[in-house]
Amino acid sequence: MPSNKLLQAAAGSAGDDNLFPEDVFSTFLYTGNNSTLAINNGLDLSGEGGLVWLKGRNGVFYHRLYDTARGIQNGLSSNVADAQTTNNQGMTAVTSTGFTLGTDGVGNTNPNNYNMASWSWRKAEGFFDIITFDGSNGSGYHNFNHNLGSTPKCIIVKRTDGIENWFVYHASLASDGSQHLQLNTNSAADTGGGIFGTPTSTTFNVQPYAMNMTSGSNTAVAYLFGDDAVFGEDGDEQICKMGTVTTNGSGTASINLGFEPQFIMAKATNAAENWFIVDIMNGAPNGGDETYLQPNLSSAFATYDFVDINPTGWDFKGLNANQNYIYMAIRRPMKVPEAGTEVFAAAQSANNAAWFTSGFPVDLSWVANPNSGGGIFNVPRITAKKLMYTNTNAAEASQSNADFDYMTGAWDGQNNTDYFAWMFKRAPKFFDVVAYTGTGSNRTVTHNLSIAPEMMLVKNRTDSQHWAVYHKHYGGTHWAILNEMDNFATSSTIWNNTNTTASVFTVGTASNTNQSSKNYIAYLFGSVDGVSKVGSYTGNGSTQTIDCGFSAGARFVLIKKSSEYGLYMVFDSVRGIVSGNSPYINLNDASAEVTNTDKIDPAASGFAVNVGDGYQSDANESGQTYIFLAIA
Repeated sequence: MPSNKLLQAAAGSAGDDNLFPEDVFSTFLYTGNNSTLAINNGLDLSGEGGLVWLKGRNGVFYHRLYDTARGIQNGLSSNVADAQTTNNQGMTAVTSTGFTLGTDGVGNTNPNNYNMASWSWRKAEGFFDIITFDGSNGSGYHNFNHNLGSTPKCIIVKRTDGIENWFVYHASLASDGSQHLQLNTNSAADTGGGIFGTPTSTTFNVQPYAMNMTSGSNTAVAYLFGDDAVFGEDGDEQICKMGTVTTNGSGTASINLGFEPQFIMAKATNAAENWFIVDIMNGAPNGGDETYLQPNLSSAFATYDFVDINPTGWDFKGLNANQNYIYMAIRRPMKVPEAGTEVFAAAQSANNAAWFTSGFPVDLSWVANPNSGGGIFNVPRITAKKLMYTNTNAAEASQSNADFDYMTGAWDGQNNTDYFAWMFKRAPKFFDVVAYTGTGSNRTVTHNLSIAPEMMLVKNRTDSQHWAVYHKHYGGTHWAILNEMDNFATSSTIWNNTNTTASVFTVGTASNTNQSSKNYIAYLFGSVDGVSKVGSYTGNGSTQTIDCGFSAGARFVLIKKSSEYGLYMVFDSVRGIVSGNSPYINLNDASAEVTNTDKIDPAASGFAVNVGDGYQSDANESGQTYIFLAIA
């Protein structure tokens, strides 16, 4: 168990709140411009120090690693044994929110119009540290002090002043350091030892002489990674985990981390196989081809369907049989949002690189053509390039331009400005997305919403089956159909008569939620003070304000009459939530938006609903029950 020291140290400096994964690690994608380029990844690299790892995604480029211990102008390449090189126009500065790139005369960090990936580690006790050392101690093993505050589980060392391999210690190989890997090669683990000894919570043990370091003029760097730090709202969540797993005779394996990873770096240890890095920003869909990069190669990204990430870890599939793999996995972002603008955006399409602009990485987009209709199609990041319509029961279909590799938007740019998108970001208590495979038997499905989901939309991705809707007002004994107007009805086979919990939701035997071997997607929504509200109200036939606890009104409202037939009506402040006619689009049909009715009005605490007319599209008929989702 982590020590009390680490529990306290995870809070950073005195008086700071607990740290979160997004405070100490970031994957940030960018397009090179061969000019000055500021990357805002949210990490304090100037104040705390850290490592930035850069790689071209769609071209042949060297990996480039820069850190604050060696000096940010000094770059190393993980795919070669070369000494470090100085480039004053590679990385030019680290900042309190990221780093800055220059014109990049070498071409590996900021090439014009190339898609690039960056991974950044901020120094933090129990998580990451950087140490430089030299060869002045002569032959033999030597202890070097570090500030990780716990025993390193992975150490990567590189001689910086000369040609020498990258050496990797991993506690799952041999905790005494008698085995190591080479980051710049695909070689199996070396059992000859000679590089590493046994690290402790205050020192790491290495033999500089084995790295051809014979004097004080020979220099090296060590990157130390730990998995003892705990983070999160309550300061009790593991952020990183090192481990090992062996594939079975079919080349599959399941890894249970206890958390959902955003970043995985792994290597086969008993065979000559390339290293690989998979992360959710570069593309790691569940049930599709992963976009992965290889630390020991300069090649562009490759694609292969071999990783399925889930709420508690991931599954390997399609790998070589009976292979041992060591890994480093880092938890996905887990900070509760403080404002609706952090996790929700509505935007008109534009002829930009990203078709829709959000201001944050998008995990789900609902897209419609308000003028001509045709239905609302939605694409979650977790199944990338697959779409489903909310107004039909059809299975998922391919959508080649539905990319999520933008930090502030979604979809590849199109020459069409008629479309409109509602974009959601996964965040605790607010919104989660879960992909799972049905079993045909009553079961639970793990999620990471961190509270009991209050509203869920579940769809069979494989077959034509109705969308299933769960709402806290009715609980696990009732369901409704998103692509129809039906009221909530009883069913024991949809949710197995079981309410959701903070860790799981339950599905029964119905084909809508749990048919054997079929693939499913679930969208989970919750209430966050001042950010979102899932609720219900009873119509009064007049006008009433629905208090959501907001201070500046709702920017998104989904309303459905649930006690009788009723449309799923979507309103947003971009198209207009105003005093007077406010346009809305229905999730459950293919009609164009309705613009000539006054269903809702703005209200600072949430929204106001007006007189009900007894139709399926009303929002306030006396005595009827309505469910809603509102976002500030």
